[in-house]
Amino acid sequence: MADKLLSRYEELKTQVNFHNYRYHVLDAPVISDLEYDRLLNELKRIEAEHPDWVTGDSPTQRAGARPADRFEKIRHPAPILSLANAFGADDARAWLERVIKIDDRVEKAKFVVEPKIDGLSVVLHYRDGLFVQGATRGDGEIGEDITSNLRTIRSIPLRIPVDSKGPRPPKYLVIRGEAFIPIREFEELNRKLEEAGEKTYLNPRNTAAGSLRQLDPQLTASRPLTLLVYQIVYSEGGRIPTSQWEILEYLKALGFPVTDIARRFNDLESAITYTETWNEGRDKLPYEADGIVIKIDDLTLAAELGFVGKDPRGAIAFKFPAREVTTQLNDIGVAVGRTGVLTPYAMLEPVEIGGVVVERATLHNFDFIAEKDIRVGDRVLIKRAGEVIPYVIGPITDARSGREKTYKPPSKCPACGQAVEHFEGEVAWYCVNAACPAQLVRNIEHFVSRGAMDITGLGIKIVEQLIESGLVKDVADLFTLKKDQLLGLEGFAEKKAENLLNSLEQAKGQSLNRLVAALGIHGVGEVMAGDLSRTFGDLSAISKVSVDGLQQIAGLGPNIAESIVDWFSQPANQKVLKKLKAAGVWPVMKKDEKKKEGTLTGLTFVVTGTLEGFTRDGIKEYIEENGGKVTDSVSKKTSYLVLGENPGSKADKAQSLGVKIINENELRKLTGG
Repeated sequence: MADKLLSRYEELKTQVNFHNYRYHVLDAPVISDLEYDRLLNELKRIEAEHPDWVTGDSPTQRAGARPADRFEKIRHPAPILSLANAFGADDARAWLERVIKIDDRVEKAKFVVEPKIDGLSVVLHYRDGLFVQGATRGDGEIGEDITSNLRTIRSIPLRIPVDSKGPRPPKYLVIRGEAFIPIREFEELNRKLEEAGEKTYLNPRNTAAGSLRQLDPQLTASRPLTLLVYQIVYSEGGRIPTSQWEILEYLKALGFPVTDIARRFNDLESAITYTETWNEGRDKLPYEADGIVIKIDDLTLAAELGFVGKDPRGAIAFKFPAREVTTQLNDIGVAVGRTGVLTPYAMLEPVEIGGVVVERATLHNFDFIAEKDIRVGDRVLIKRAGEVIPYVIGPITDARSGREKTYKPPSKCPACGQAVEHFEGEVAWYCVNAACPAQLVRNIEHFVSRGAMDITGLGIKIVEQLIESGLVKDVADLFTLKKDQLLGLEGFAEKKAENLLNSLEQAKGQSLNRLVAALGIHGVGEVMAGDLSRTFGDLSAISKVSVDGLQQIAGLGPNIAESIVDWFSQPANQKVLKKLKAAGVWPVMKKDEKKKEGTLTGLTFVVTGTLEGFTRDGIKEYIEENGGKVTDSVSKKTSYLVLGENPGSKADKAQSLGVKIINENELRKLTGG
């Protein structure tokens, strides 16, 4: 009898899962709601009598488990990458030209076009066909375990294949998809909330993301979430297709929901033509989408093309044109950055752009405000392109009433009240107070970073904790911390406190050029810090040099010279230096410490773009170890520009000045490597 009931139980699970698939994925049910409810209720009765029979693939498990205390972290079996963007047909063609140069097989490649859904990337793990784990994308390497929440999405199969006629899946299969709330369901959700007098949601994307990160899966289950899948991240113990088009067909056969607007084309131009039809047709899509993805169909070829940074070369995101709206500019605020740069931003009458409610937008800089004659009270045109921060294009002058007010940049820092400075010929305005509270967290974060004092154990959270506790008011206070003070902070035990104090003690032995770079003086990076250190020997000497004296260093212009002099002239900064010296943080450059000689001696290099064989710090060390010098800007004195992928304006400037441009392999040849 028990065997017969168990057999019926397994049959019911299969039937209910299949009908969920027909209803939620195919939108083509083959039984009525009443018949479905009868099957589900029979299943529930058997599980109530035999709770030990309940397994993870039972449709009753979608209701969610008890609320979680926190999300565990999951390391993905392979990187979950983002894509580079194309903002039009020309960008897409340029992408193709770049990859053809790497592998001419791309000339004959086919292309698959799919929607770029504006949702939340999720990663689904299946073992022996059973859904066992699900995660957010996270940082691409590690995501959050949201398995219980994902179980509540009825379009996710709990066991594959859903249809007994489908292909057998690999023993271990990891799928990537995009979770979202369809536009119609989102509008209906908001309508019900409004009728109930509750707060409505702003847009489908944020609502979907927030729903999946609820600690209580029952709350997730109440939201109309669904998903589409498009990638096999990893597999073991079975064969999977090697083309993107076949992957979509294969996933569909397993019972996963896939897009119905994907197409395969024999050439890029056909793919672009189809993609551009969705520029105007995007509102016909049942979900928010910010573009169309074009992928090389041959996945083996796409993988062999490699990456640019973290972007795979085998695909490009063709972004939809930005959407523009007008709204009222209520006021202009000013933010203070780590290096003291003051950045204006627009405070707007809230307005929706492409599904996102915008209240603030970038105003670029104070010169931009003056050039565009943007006034407080203006009606302004706002633009938002994809995930780019919204920005002000300019004022609608015809809409002016005469009550608008001309804006003037602040004369004092809005955070610390110190006078701000503006150097002739530069766009930025600065607060040069190193102890400015608005800059303090980021100043210290920069001070302890690898490229500066390289102090381990001082992450951003601990830095914030030290500042909030009042123990640290400037960078020098780090070196006066005591063990009992640290033990009084949450999260600090004996070992952690000792490790941090040891790191700080070791940092006292760092070189002068590292300390100079760590101070965050405007215009003084690692290269300039090295030049200052070798020329003057210690901070005391640097602080006494005049603007003219500083300009004796090659490549150090009047603005940077003035910036250095101004920094050292600030009483608050002088106080920091005295405290550093008292704490024993006062390195001196040895007189016999000379620059290395090598095959690149006498040559000056500038590096731009993303490199394949070097990190930015790595190529700098390589050039300097061989006697060369690395600077930040291109000039007539530049010997070579080392060019990587996606270079900026430095490449154009090098061409205009006749500076020789080389790649990293040609650089190695110069050193005999």
